[in-house]
Amino acid sequence: YQKTFLGHGWVGIMFQAQPGQEYSEIVLHVKFKENDATLQQETLGNLGVNLVYGAFHLYDNPRRLIKSLYDDISVDKIEIDMIDFQGPAFPYVDNRLMSLQLIKNSMTEAVIFNSEGKNMLPADLLYRKDVFAVRGSFRPVTLVNVDMFENGLKMFQKDTEGNPEDTVILFEITVSNLKASGNLDERDFLDRVDVLAKLGYTVMISNFSEYYRLVDYFTSYNVRYTGIAMGVNNLLMVFDEDYYKHLSGGILEAFGKFFKKDMRVYLYPYKDPKTHELLTSENLKVNDNLKELYKYFKHNRRIVDIKDYNPEHSEIYSREILQKISNSELGWEEQLPDGVAAMIKERGMFG
Repeated sequence: YQKTFLGHGWVGIMFQAQPGQEYSEIVLHVKFKENDATLQQETLGNLGVNLVYGAFHLYDNPRRLIKSLYDDISVDKIEIDMIDFQGPAFPYVDNRLMSLQLIKNSMTEAVIFNSEGKNMLPADLLYRKDVFAVRGSFRPVTLVNVDMFENGLKMFQKDTEGNPEDTVILFEITVSNLKASGNLDERDFLDRVDVLAKLGYTVMISNFSEYYRLVDYFTSYNVRYTGIAMGVNNLLMVFDEDYYKHLSGGILEAFGKFFKKDMRVYLYPYKDPKTHELLTSENLKVNDNLKELYKYFKHNRRIVDIKDYNPEHSEIYSREILQKISNSELGWEEQLPDGVAAMIKERGMFG
């Protein structure tokens, strides 16, 4: 999908873990970071040897198997952006957790799986498509998240004038968000993903703590239009210069990657729980030195307000809901989409 010398392709193995057993299968997709074909061949040979060894000696420990794929291979030589385990050797393997291992071990920056929990190849899903993404903790999914998504998506499709089948919708969670409470809790991760899957959404897990890296990732797949739905608080973080001190070009470099020609922010209003003031792009306060820059993006419709939001949802706060769930309080159920509250209670999710 890119006219470079960076090769990519599928690697796989079928094997019997026990004599007479049905075949098991490990399939992965690789992208080379080396430009030289000879170096790529050598790296691929090492990867193949590691895969054969892992399939026969580490199949009962998929986490160790994934790590072993990089034995004598540096992570700056090759990227594994998808892996799939199937067959009787892996009866209890959840491929979503295996995808998470790829990010935890710095083997890739992002993984995607659909509502059935099946891993998706990012290139197949994103190439030359319109992408609409909603970032959040989704702990749990609330009516605010759904309202932001549905009304933002309507505006995005109207702006792009594209076919709905050409629009990829992603609910994105960052690893930094998954680690918000300390260590990465895999049970908590699956709880969030299962709730999103119940609602039929495709989930993306990424290592992109900054928004500009997310947009830059989409751009690498030649997407046509990008829409990001976000709340006021998240936009204020985008305009915080402290996040870009590591960039030589600072906030201007980040904005160059974030506010691309075909990218637009769909801003969902926020009601301050203390003052009850409704914050939108019209009365949002950014630092004085960035005001003119903010006006520029707003004037050129890089930032637009979601107008048709439901005002009844403006006082739903996920932190309060999470606290009520943890304390076994009542009154949070009607603030979540249909069926989600029952699922949380049935499975004892979120504490």
